[in-house]
Amino acid sequence: MRSIEEASRRPRGPVALTLLALLGLFLFAGFVALGTWQVYRLAWKRELIARVEQRVHAAPVEAPGPSQWDAVTAASAEYRHVRLRGRFLHDRQTLVWTATDLGSGRWVMTPLQLADGSVVLVNRGFAPEDWCGIKGSCAPGPAGEVTLTGLLRLSEPPGFLRRNDPPRDSWYTRDVAAIARARGLDRVAPYFVDEDAAPGTLDAGKPAWPQGGLTVIAFPNNHLSYLVTWYLLALMVLAAGLYVARDEYRLHHPR
Repeated sequence: MRSIEEASRRPRGPVALTLLALLGLFLFAGFVALGTWQVYRLAWKRELIARVEQRVHAAPVEAPGPSQWDAVTAASAEYRHVRLRGRFLHDRQTLVWTATDLGSGRWVMTPLQLADGSVVLVNRGFAPEDWCGIKGSCAPGPAGEVTLTGLLRLSEPPGFLRRNDPPRDSWYTRDVAAIARARGLDRVAPYFVDEDAAPGTLDAGKPAWPQGGLTVIAFPNNHLSYLVTWYLLALMVLAAGLYVARDEYRLHHPR
């Protein structure tokens, strides 16, 4: 026997059923589309992680020269292990604020002038707040021609909350073009290089500053959980639609 509630409830009209069907179809299609998009995003993210891992651990190659600068993109070159030879321009060094596992401090961005006269900004590594330019305890950098290796990085855009202020020499992002303008540098590569860690410590047993090799390589990969969520929501909409259809059938065909 039907319950009193079922007996007193009348079937929905054709307009209400049509609207419910359209809403359910819209939600089902939307959730399936979002889930499928996350499938493609998951494949892209896994390919990106594999590509970066391969580049980071590969033997260093020559950094792109001026004739190749226009072809430097995130897909083609970012995180590539590269090698550079040149002379540091320490008088045009720039300190960029950062926070790392070692605490807050500065990235030491020093221009490296190559044999052809072009310049590449090199992030020589992290230094604490009380290092160079803060309390005058800056150790002299390498003199003469040097050869170094590191990871190619693309220029960072201006920050949203904390913006660079070149007139005050206050920097929060490694914006290559802005640093080049502020330091009067010409023929500057559109990328910078995070220098690899150099062996050796100070006599007191403390790390030598600046300390390289601190590039953070982390790509959040939550796409699998996202696609499961969207597909589950699609199944829930489908189940709800079947429930409504079954309920309407019982109301139209009472025993």
